[in-house]
Amino acid sequence: MKIVVCGPRLAIEECGLDSFSHCQLVEGVEAFANAGDADGFINLNDDALSFSYKAGAPVIVNSVTEVLPQGSSHLYRINGWPGFLRREGWEIAGERNEKLEEILASIGRKAVWVKDEPGLVAARVISMIINEAYFAVEDKVSSREEIDTAMKLGTGYPYGPFEWASAIGEERISKLLQLLALDNERYAPSILLAGNQSHP
Repeated sequence: MKIVVCGPRLAIEECGLDSFSHCQLVEGVEAFANAGDADGFINLNDDALSFSYKAGAPVIVNSVTEVLPQGSSHLYRINGWPGFLRREGWEIAGERNEKLEEILASIGRKAVWVKDEPGLVAARVISMIINEAYFAVEDKVSSREEIDTAMKLGTGYPYGPFEWASAIGEERISKLLQLLALDNERYAPSILLAGNQSHP
């Protein structure tokens, strides 16, 4: 099996793709597009869905906010935000495909099939938790540190909401929430979150 991979070094390392001999790491999208035949492709760049891909082998793209274009049965969306790639189960949006599941198994992952919606599932839920934490700080309910500690102790999450925001990037979270708010205003980002986008 051969899988061609491109993306930020930290993302590749987080999911361990650099440790598999059947994964060919390439630099840049042009090298990715010209990599030749492979059983599958993985593009972990934030703008992965903005590129054209030849029909054929499955292509896994990091696309948290953008849904799949019509007629793209060979494309599969994942949540490539920091902290989500190390999980054994990857949320996958796209047409169910045994070949894709074989590719995932070859890199120690399982497909968790989800609806093709902005945010998939985990990013949408985590973003709302983070947003609520920012509202709590705006309302002077507590400090960032106290909220992080309380959430980790109370939920057993590995990170508090502000730790998640720092790892993921406030800009990414705010962008997703703004997109979701177009359909439902309950997703509107807090003023503090929307105005404090220091981590791209």
